[in-house]
Amino acid sequence: LEEYHKKKAVNHLRENLQYMLKGRFVGPRAVPVLAQNRGRKSKDQPPRKVAKKKPEGTVFTEEDFRKFEREYFGRP
Repeated sequence: LEEYHKKKAVNHLRENLQYMLKGRFVGPRAVPVLAQNRGRKSKDQPPRKVAKKKPEGTVFTEEDFRKFEREYFGRP
């Protein structure tokens, strides 16, 4: 019975907790931790405003197309 008491597991939880809490430093509440990790991920970025494209008009006239058709295809 004495051997059993010698080798019995000892719970050191209370001592370990007191040791860990003794050197604990708590920062000011004014600095939120979440603010440090904002802005790097794509999901945190605000959506970019896309400039609307103006419809592009052609620089050639109908007469230019007819002229090209005559020169390239040999049609009147």
